[in-house]
Amino acid sequence: MIEKILEETGERMEKSLGAFRRDLAGIRTGRASTALLDSVRVDAYGQTMPLNQVASVSVPESRVILVQPWDRTIVSDVEKAIHKSDLGLVPNTDGNVIRLVIPQLTEERRHDLVKIVRKQAEEARVSVRNIRRDANDSLKKAQKDGTISEDDSHKAMDEVQELTDKYVEETDKTLKSKEDEIMEV
Repeated sequence: MIEKILEETGERMEKSLGAFRRDLAGIRTGRASTALLDSVRVDAYGQTMPLNQVASVSVPESRVILVQPWDRTIVSDVEKAIHKSDLGLVPNTDGNVIRLVIPQLTEERRHDLVKIVRKQAEEARVSVRNIRRDANDSLKKAQKDGTISEDDSHKAMDEVQELTDKYVEETDKTLKSKEDEIMEV
């Protein structure tokens, strides 16, 4: 039973860290990244679809994203979707290819982005701590029910704390990396 609780706790903490990393991937830095367009949805063929399902997205240069729709008839739809997104990117259409030039970030915008990233990191840490609390509650309940001994419960809680420390540290490393990327000129 203890192993099951620890395994489940580790999986939930890993998912929390993964969600934090996905959120960070969508935050624009001075560098081009295909992850910036992950949230863009295109109205094509009578339905709304993710951009990466209707076009190939690549980064030929450090400040340019190239979007190449597979069907020429939806180039204008892709362009509209990019305009509607809140990324602040202006698409340049060249036949059946759309180029997105990533502008240089201002110092003020960099600081705003760092604040946003720090807030997301704190939310990720809180999520990890909530998972720890759930695991500890499960262990206390198992101890109260007589399923596990008090010693086993305390050992398991120590292991849960080690997991928590590990994932909070990973969150901090990821945060530091993203901050450095944002502040890089």
